[in-house]
Amino acid sequence: MIIWIKRLAIIMLVICAALFGIVFYIMHKPNQPVPVLNYHQINDRDENALTVHTDQFDSQMKYLADNGYHTITPDEMVSAWESGTPLPEKPVIITFDDGYADNYRCAYPILQKYNLKGTIFLVSDFISTYPNYLTWAQILEMQESGLMNFESHTLSHAQLDTTSPEETWNQLYNSKKALEWYLKTDVNFLAYPCGFYDEELQSKVKEAGYKGAFTVNFGFADKDANRYILDRVPIFGCTNHTLMRFKMRLQYAPIFAPLAQIHKQLLDNNHTFIARFIPTP
Repeated sequence: MIIWIKRLAIIMLVICAALFGIVFYIMHKPNQPVPVLNYHQINDRDENALTVHTDQFDSQMKYLADNGYHTITPDEMVSAWESGTPLPEKPVIITFDDGYADNYRCAYPILQKYNLKGTIFLVSDFISTYPNYLTWAQILEMQESGLMNFESHTLSHAQLDTTSPEETWNQLYNSKKALEWYLKTDVNFLAYPCGFYDEELQSKVKEAGYKGAFTVNFGFADKDANRYILDRVPIFGCTNHTLMRFKMRLQYAPIFAPLAQIHKQLLDNNHTFIARFIPTP
């Protein structure tokens, strides 16, 4: 029994060393991967998995500012990849999906406070239509500041891997054109509604004129990855957004991303008991 325990301990040490080596390589390889933080709502009203409270968001942004992170836009990231221009030290992209009104009321003042850039993926038909979503006046004010960048999240947040080819094209192309008309600038990136995509959809996104697209898959955006399925670091999915959880997700996504995938697969297959033992901060 003692021999088997020793062997098991050695195997676990080897696995841990291998994981450490893989993570060290990913985080220090020449093609520096970029953490793309993924938020939705920022407010003190809602208690759901999509909401981060303002004090938590403030602490997270202060951490980025105090620790030498440089915020960039998706365009700046991809342009640097294509031109071979080095990215700034410790680059990070801060994204918000859907275009909620609290992005203006709560998130924007905090980004101004720490002089950090953000990118909001807009559902274009919702703008100036529903009270919980941004207005064009708010969007143009944020754009004028130079801190906020805007990209597409389709016309009406349709799940694009289930829509007809005609409706998929409508959602992709016309949201891009509507945003470009109002913003007077190019819209080059898409965030997939609900994170769903397939190979055919990726081709349509490219055909519609986008330079890339973001998923909700846990991981860093990498120069060598498919530009139409770029990973992000979700800062949602629970109601306990501690600073420690944020730092672990920000710094150690290469470790936790595969664990999160295993955790999700176990839950999808109703193996909830086993899923409890998979650490996913």
